[in-house]
Amino acid sequence: MQGTLYAARDDVRTFKVQIAANYSGKAITVLSDPPQFILGETNVGVEFLSKFPLGKVPAFETTNGDTLVHSDAIASYLSNAELRGATEFDQAKVQQFVSIAESEVMPACCNWVYPTLGIIQPNKLNVDKAKQTITDVLCFLNQHLSTRTFLVGERVSLADISMTCSFLLLYKQVLEPSLRDSFENTNRWFITCINQPHFKAVIGEVALCEKMAQFDSKRYNELNKKEGGGKKAKVPAATKAESKKEAPAKEAKEEIPALDDDEDDDILIRRAEPKSVDPYKDLPPASLNMDEFKGVYSNKDIETVALPFFFENIKLEEHSIWHCVYEYVDELNQPFMACNLVSGFYQRIDKLRKTAFGVMAVFTQGVKAIGIEGIWVFRGQEKAFDLCEDWNIDAPSYTFRKLNLEQQDDKQKVCDFFLRKDNIGGVVVHDAKVFK
Repeated sequence: MQGTLYAARDDVRTFKVQIAANYSGKAITVLSDPPQFILGETNVGVEFLSKFPLGKVPAFETTNGDTLVHSDAIASYLSNAELRGATEFDQAKVQQFVSIAESEVMPACCNWVYPTLGIIQPNKLNVDKAKQTITDVLCFLNQHLSTRTFLVGERVSLADISMTCSFLLLYKQVLEPSLRDSFENTNRWFITCINQPHFKAVIGEVALCEKMAQFDSKRYNELNKKEGGGKKAKVPAATKAESKKEAPAKEAKEEIPALDDDEDDDILIRRAEPKSVDPYKDLPPASLNMDEFKGVYSNKDIETVALPFFFENIKLEEHSIWHCVYEYVDELNQPFMACNLVSGFYQRIDKLRKTAFGVMAVFTQGVKAIGIEGIWVFRGQEKAFDLCEDWNIDAPSYTFRKLNLEQQDDKQKVCDFFLRKDNIGGVVVHDAKVFK
């Protein structure tokens, strides 16, 4: 264990650190969710500020108590020699691309993409400047990649990790085909990177933009709706200094400043994510109380108490049970990579915990991961992942089959996974993670 990363969830700068750690095989603890870490509370607390006086995330503390701030510094620390560059010149080239990603791409990304997320109002001057900057960088990368697969050397380096993460929101929100098609080499490189197992374990599946997103005025108004005293609800500014400034009570015209490359920028994205609708909210109570079952599963003997409780209470007209298999087995290598895929899967469906239960197992042969399979219990007869876009990020990488408890083989499969056996179907289980 290398240390603890304090971070905002779904922050591209956090992704950068996690991907670097994955490539280096360095295990880290990520605190991005309550109660361990609450953005806006934990990072302004006395204990946090005593270690990280700037109060910003990502922030990293080693097992020895040493601390680092800023994603580039943390990612560099967690990188191995291969990621940093094989020669002194390669190391300088890696740093060149890391700097371009942070100082050129990220600020432009914020000014172009944030209006489409409803975080800020669009300012034509800022957006046009951002578009030109991104076009210039795309041209530069396209020429550079005309004879290369990756930015520096023959394999993924920290340069690729940083640049890919910086372009992630652009490719998802605004770089529609008409804007990106002329940059074939850059597109090939980006798609190659996001489909690497170490990337996928962190960012999941990425859908490229089909049509440029426009200013989300509805979302902007929601974020800036007036409250009690007639004052606008405050939205965190891009920098600490800006957050201390109070806007005039009345303004003839609001000037929208360009966002800079401050470390807090991506935190705003979390506030702008649209609220998803719970597809289960109107369903009547089921015979199998999921909270009660999870309590039994966690605190009682699974084989003699939890499994009988489950089979006695579940009604298949109210719940469905599914077996899933990861499709891209050839991309798996080291077991920790497969485990990270499962952890990332769970993290991205956190809001499903109230109504679902699952056990995912990583299978190995020798020192190589050879498969990921799981058992899922959902309310209703459909896969929960199909009911909500927010939940369907990783699921498309798996094939699903509905199980029938009247079939002995299917029932035994449920038992084997729930018991987290060391061997299932004659294959060694490296690790089994429970979603509850």
